[in-house]
Amino acid sequence: MLEYFLVFLGAAIPWIEIMLVIPLGIIRGLSPVWVVILSFAGNMLTVLLLIIGFQQVKDWIERRNKKKGSGESKRRQQGEKIMNTYGLPVLTLAGPILIGTHIAAFIGLVFGANKATTAIWSAVSIALWCLVFGIVTAMGFDFFVKRE
Repeated sequence: MLEYFLVFLGAAIPWIEIMLVIPLGIIRGLSPVWVVILSFAGNMLTVLLLIIGFQQVKDWIERRNKKKGSGESKRRQQGEKIMNTYGLPVLTLAGPILIGTHIAAFIGLVFGANKATTAIWSAVSIALWCLVFGIVTAMGFDFFVKRE
């Protein structure tokens, strides 16, 4: 039970997210179905919290960057380029692989995306990538483990 809670928690933490949590959970021997479901729930929960509290998070990041004297991060620049070129759907779909789901949602909102649309596209992206990581890991793990 604790391991499943850790899957949920790990997926909720930015930069760890589903790309790492799902393969580790499945390799650890946990049920791939529950790992995928809990990873989706954990990641989506914190993305929704970010979307809901967008303005407060944006203000906090700007204050922190001003205090540090740092400019835009490479991740943000990469996300901005994707958003301006392809739009919110591609930004959120590419997010888990390139910049992270949280950053993708945040960048979409920064550049004027609607909160509801951002939530929907984030959910689609997270669900899709959870399935991809879950299926590929389970199939790959079975392939290597069941060979005799």
